[in-house]
Formats: sequence, structure tokens, C-alpha cells
Amino acid sequence: MLSAEESAYAQRVRELAQRELLPLVDKCDEGNVNRALLAKMGSRGLLRDLFGGLAEEHPTVAAAMRLCLLRETLAGVSTGAETALALQGLGSYPILQSGRRETVERWIPGVVRGTTVAAFALTEPEAGSDAAALALTAAPDGDGWRLRGEKMWISNAPEADVYTVFARTTPDAGARGVTAFAVAGNADGLSGEHLDLLSPHPIGQLHFDDVRVEPTDVLGEVDAGFKVAMRTLDLFRPSVGAFAVGMAQAALDVTLEHVANRHAYGAPLAAQQSIAHRLADLATQLEAARLLVYTAARAYDAGASRSEITRRAAMAKLFATEAAQIIVDQCVQLHGAYALRRGHLLEHLYRDVRAPRIYEGASEVQRSIISRELFRERATP
Repeated sequence: MLSAEESAYAQRVRELAQRELLPLVDKCDEGNVNRALLAKMGSRGLLRDLFGGLAEEHPTVAAAMRLCLLRETLAGVSTGAETALALQGLGSYPILQSGRRETVERWIPGVVRGTTVAAFALTEPEAGSDAAALALTAAPDGDGWRLRGEKMWISNAPEADVYTVFARTTPDAGARGVTAFAVAGNADGLSGEHLDLLSPHPIGQLHFDDVRVEPTDVLGEVDAGFKVAMRTLDLFRPSVGAFAVGMAQAALDVTLEHVANRHAYGAPLAAQQSIAHRLADLATQLEAARLLVYTAARAYDAGASRSEITRRAAMAKLFATEAAQIIVDQCVQLHGAYALRRGHLLEHLYRDVRAPRIYEGASEVQRSIISRELFRERATP
């Protein structure tokens, strides 16, 4: 399933996370950006590894596969560390992918060092999964634009140093009238506040009150921002599945330990056939999810067609996040009340596992994407 080089890379990440990242995870208030953690990730090269071709110790681990291994491995150690890394990548990848040279040079070095916090600002109060319905406007202002409107459910907001912002530059044009911009977190007219979620991580709402953006802030081409967003999501959606796989593996591992040592009616719980069979089913679901994630990553790295990449990314995210929800829930059930105590690993995972079925395209959206691509591929000679 993994090459020797890929396995060695994952092992290196696991050891580093356990030794250097885990002690920093709780040294920050829940719901705030953990800058010390990001700085440590930067100094140890993990943020550099977000971007394909920059890793030095394991250069043969390709970009999408490296991202998936990073997220899966970190999730098995700390969901807080995993989330911090993933948000940094999601927010900055459009800049690296589509930014002008001066824009890349302004922001990416700090992102890689962990001193610049990035955020991906797509969702709005009335435009979540329907990204083509974006209402935040970019009104012409000389040779630049003025941003007016709101963004909602933006991870790392309102603390980010740079936002990839998607705004409407052409009215009534749907997805064809959206442009991506790199916007400084301290820009005049930009404000925001934190939001409190079931599983706290830094997330908030942003308000744009005539925020000025320059021509050099455009990512890609004017009115082509939707392509910037989709290219980013095609890379990151399989890695959301990898995050889910990492959580599910952590849940299954702690549950195997529990049922092997917990006795009931004079024997370990693992001796009961109903429990053994349930664990077998959960392990099979987990393995299927992992294979879908790796297949999607390898398709991306191999340069498959855009349709295949999009379809496999959606399949990986859909199946892995849905499977992880089931696995974590069943592991809680097998632990009983032990898993409900605040601070238990499964109590933490039970809260964390819910959100990935919603963000970066809810499960229902992934099903629509898959069916669309199936018919598109069928129509291609």
C-alpha cells in the first residue's frame, strides 16, 4: 500500500509530532490560533512539506500523497496539530498556485516558517455549498477594487495574517464572475469575530467594509477565481479523508486495547463474537477509506484527467468522513461511559469527527460531484 519511502516519511512525522508538537497543543486557549505550534511546525519543515517538491529528506513522496500522509499521521497523534497544519495549507495554496511573483514572495515564506497565518475565505452566510452564489462584491476602484460583504465559518479567522478571499467581480455571472484575492489580515476596513463550535478550533466571521485590493492581489485571472478554488479543493479534499482516516485509526486502536483488557461475564469483551465481528466490520471500513484516499492522491500526483481527479477526490472525502463518523461512534459504544468523560480520547474524537462531513463540500455535495463526473466521463469519447 505504501512504499518504503512513504512509510519512513509517515514514521518520521509521527515521532516528531509525539515528541515536539503534542506538548504545545494544549498551551493555547481553545478556539484561537496556536502560533507557537505553527512556528514549531515551520522550524521542523512540516509546513514546507505542504507544498509539493519542497521536502528534502523524502523527495520521492509526491505532493498529494505527502499531504495525505501528513494529515493522517498527525490526526493519529493530535487533531489540534493536524487542523493547524491543514488550515495553513488550505489558506496559502491558492497564493502559491495562482499568485503573482511578488504576492508569493510577500506571503509564502512566512507561511512556510509558521510566522504568517493563512486562511481560505470562500463561505458566506448565504453561500456555503453553493459557492457560485457568492455575494461579497469587488467593486471597481481605479485600477483596483473595494471588497464589501461578509464571510462566514472561515477557519483561522479573525486572527489570520492573510486571507484568500473569493469575491464577485461580475454580477449575475454565477461561478464565472468570481475572482480570488490575497487580502492582508490587517487591511483597513476588515474586521471579524470568533465563532464557537462543538469542537473548538479557530474559526470566525469576517466583515469587509470597502477593503481595498490592488491588481497585484489578484490570484489567477479576473472572473476565474472559481477555478482557483476548485484546483485547491481537488488537492485538499482527499486529505480531508486522510484526516478522517487518522481519527478513525486512533479510535480503533484505543478500542482494541480496551476490549482486550476489559472483562465482562468472566472473559474479555473481545471474546464475545458480536464485539469481535463489529470490530472486523469497522476495520474493513477503515481500510476501504484509506485505500480510496491513497488512490485519489496517487491519481492527482500521476497527472490524471481533471475529471478523474475531481471524482476520486470527492469519493475519498465522502467515504472516509462518513466511515470515520461510524467508526468513532461505535468505538464510543464499545467503551460505554468511559468514553463520555471529558478529556477521554474518544470524547475528543467524537466532537472532532463531525465537522469533516460538512466543510470543503458536504457529503451531499460530494455525491453530486461524483454523479456529475460519472456522466461527464461517459460522454467523453
